[in-house]
Amino acid sequence: MPSQSGPGSPPTLTPPSQEALIALAARGDSDAFGLLVAPHLGLFSNGIRRILGNAADTQDTLQNALLSMYQDLPAFQARSRFSSWAYRICINAALMFRRAKGRFREEAMDDCPGLGRFDERGHHLERGADWAVPPEALAEAERGQLRACLLKALEGLPEAQRVVFILRDLEDWTTEEIAERLEQTPAAVRQRLHRARVQIQSSLKEHVQGRPR
Repeated sequence: MPSQSGPGSPPTLTPPSQEALIALAARGDSDAFGLLVAPHLGLFSNGIRRILGNAADTQDTLQNALLSMYQDLPAFQARSRFSSWAYRICINAALMFRRAKGRFREEAMDDCPGLGRFDERGHHLERGADWAVPPEALAEAERGQLRACLLKALEGLPEAQRVVFILRDLEDWTTEEIAERLEQTPAAVRQRLHRARVQIQSSLKEHVQGRPR
């Protein structure tokens, strides 16, 4: 909609609101849909890549997720944030891609080299293995070094542990949601999450202890 400018100047076009774009896209306006998702493409792509770890697969999955958004948009409830609703579709698309490719395989529950021994519930038998990021790490949480360390630690996790850690601790899914989506038992999810946390904690401690004082 044009807005009024100074005398003699052409009218300035006001960008349509997100609500207006949603309404137009839900009626099949592909141009409106493009404008709607454009600000969020980086968020969507990064979320998918966390799960897949591959640029080519990420791009293919993002295209599938965008198609799902476009088709499902008429059912979108305005009480939710569009970005949150759409991001969830992207994560689900990534998980579906993994399962379709047969890449989500179960690792042996006792096969965690270098992490010590675990009991039958997946709890560490050695003391001091509770999930707690060192205070020094928290102090530099907004710095690039810690972020790079976390990403490297994530890459080093077994696939099943990495996906569970991302969904639970980064995406804030509940244990029950993860179990249902990955077709695992809640106990198996908790085991993998605990082991992932132990390994992530170990990597963060090494990062902090290895920094020059």
